[in-house]
Amino acid sequence: GAAMQRFLGPLLCLWALRLPAGTGTAARGLDVASYRERVRAMFYHAYEHYLESAFPYDELRPLTCDGQDTWGSFSLTLIDALDTLLILGNVSEFQRVVNVLQEGVDFDIDVNASVFETNIRVVGGLLSAHLLSRKAGVEVEAGWPCSGPLLRMAEEAARKLLPAFQTPTGMPYGTVNLLHGVNPGETPVTCTAGIGTFIVEFATLSHLTGDPVFEDVARKALKTLWKNRSDIGLVGNHIDVITAKWVAQDAGIGAGVDSYFEYLVKGAILLQDKELMSMFLEYNKAIKNYTKFDDWYLWVQMYKGTVSMPVFQSLEAYWPGLQSLIGDVDNAMRTFLNYYTVWKQFGGLPEFYNIPQGYTVDKREGYPLRPELIESAMYLYRATRDPTLLELGRDAVESIEKISKVDCGFATIKDLRDHRLDNRMESFFLAETIKYLYLLFDPDNFIHNDGSDFDVVVTPYGECVLNAGGYIFNTEAHPIDPAALHCCRKRKEEQWEVEDLMREFYSRKKTKKFTFNRAPDHSEGENAKDPEDASSQKAGEKSNSKKSSHSLLSCPSQSFNSKLAVLGQVFLDNT
Repeated sequence: GAAMQRFLGPLLCLWALRLPAGTGTAARGLDVASYRERVRAMFYHAYEHYLESAFPYDELRPLTCDGQDTWGSFSLTLIDALDTLLILGNVSEFQRVVNVLQEGVDFDIDVNASVFETNIRVVGGLLSAHLLSRKAGVEVEAGWPCSGPLLRMAEEAARKLLPAFQTPTGMPYGTVNLLHGVNPGETPVTCTAGIGTFIVEFATLSHLTGDPVFEDVARKALKTLWKNRSDIGLVGNHIDVITAKWVAQDAGIGAGVDSYFEYLVKGAILLQDKELMSMFLEYNKAIKNYTKFDDWYLWVQMYKGTVSMPVFQSLEAYWPGLQSLIGDVDNAMRTFLNYYTVWKQFGGLPEFYNIPQGYTVDKREGYPLRPELIESAMYLYRATRDPTLLELGRDAVESIEKISKVDCGFATIKDLRDHRLDNRMESFFLAETIKYLYLLFDPDNFIHNDGSDFDVVVTPYGECVLNAGGYIFNTEAHPIDPAALHCCRKRKEEQWEVEDLMREFYSRKKTKKFTFNRAPDHSEGENAKDPEDASSQKAGEKSNSKKSSHSLLSCPSQSFNSKLAVLGQVFLDNT
C-alpha cells in the first residue's frame, strides 16, 4: 500500500491537467488519423531505405543510396530509431533489432567519438529501449529492469565516456577515443551543452546499476558550470575545461547551451531534485532580464548583457516546450507563435534567422529536418489542445514530404530558399522528428499515459510500478520512465520494513534453514547476508545511510527535448 502510494503520488496531480470539454481538432477539422498514418509512412520510407542501403553504417546518404559513419561506428540510426518502432507499435521489428544490436555492436573500437552525441544518442537510446523492452514483448532477464543486455551495452558505452570527465574542474572534454581515452593534445574547449547534458542518462544508469559514479560525474559537471556563471547570472557558449575560463562569451538559449538548461529541468523532474530546479529558475530570471525582447530571445555578452547577435537559431525552438514543463504556458505559446511565423515564411526553420531583418543568415539557410519546433508543439498541445499546434504538425508533414523526400529516404535541406538538398539524413530524423510528429497526432499513445494504467514488476528489490506515464525524454527524444529509477535500490527505511516482515514471517514458520540474501546495494557499507546479521548491522548502517533527497517537486507528467548537432560549429563562419 505505502509503496504503491509513493509511486502513484506524483501521478495524482495529473488530475490538475484535465482539459475543458470540446477542445481539440474538431474546431478546425484537421484529420489527425490521416496525418498520423502519413507520419508512419514517412518513418518506414526512411527506415527501410536505411536498412537496405546504409546499415551497418551510422547514417543513410539518401541522394546516393548508401551509408556513412558519422558519430562513431555503431549503426547509430538503428539505435536511435529503436524506441520509435515501439511508439509506432512495431514490436516484431523492435525485437529483431534488439537481437541485431546485441550481436553486432562493439564499443571497443579505435574511434574518436563526441562525448555529448554518444551519450544522448547511444546511451540514451539503449537505456530507453532497455526500459521499454518488456512492453515490446522481449523476454527479459529475471533481474530486469536492474539488469539486461541493453542495460549492459548502455553501461559499457557510458564507461567509455568516463575518462573525459577526469579534468581538474570535472567538466568533460568534448571528444574521447573509445579505445584509448582522451587523446593527448585534445582541445580543452567544450561547449556548455557538451558539459551539462548528462544527468538524465547518467543518473538513470546509476539508479539501475547501483554504481553511483555516473550520476556523480554528471552532477559535478553541472555544478561547475553553475559556479562559473557570470555576475549577472548568465553562462557563455564554450569554456576551457582545464582552467574554467570562458572562451566563447555569447549567452543565449540556443546552440552550444540549449540542452544544459533542458537537463536542469528534466533532471529536477526525473530525480525530484529541488536544487537543480532552483538553478534553472535562477537562470530563467537572467535569461528573461537580458536576452528576451518581444517574445524573441537574442544572444548577449555574458558579462555585460549587451546584444551580440540578434538571431534566432532553429535549435532554440525547444524553449517553448521547456517553458511548458515548468508551467509557463502563456509565455511558451507567445514565443512558439513567433517561431511558427518563421516556419511559415520558409517551409522549415533556417539554422539562423536574423530577427531585425526578418531573413536567413548567410551560410545558415539550411534545415536538416530538426525536431525542436515540433517537439514544442507536442508539449504545448498536451497542455492546451490548441489546434494551431496541429497545424504546425500538418505544415511539417507537407513541407518535409514536398521538399526533402527522395527515392532513398529524406534528405537534409541545404537551402530553404531554393530547396537544394544535402546528401545526409541525420539519425535524429527518425529518433526525434518523426517521433514527436507521431506523438502530436496520436493522443492515445502509451507515452501519453496519465497514470491510470501501469505494470507492476517484481524485482530482486521488491515490487515496482512501471509504464505509468510521466516519461522524461532525453534530448534525443528517448523516453525514460521515471518510476524505473525506484526499482533497483530500496530506500533504507523500506528495506528494513521488508526485512522485519520477512523475519516475522519466517520465525512463524519456525524454519531455521532460510537465509535472506539481500540484493547488493553498492551505495553503502557491508551487505548483510542474513536476518541475524541484518539486525546487528541495522543501527550502524542506518546512521550512515544518506538522507534521501526525494520530494514531490512537481508532477513528472510531461517531458521535453532539444538537440545540438553543431558541436562547436556554431560561431565559425567557414562551414
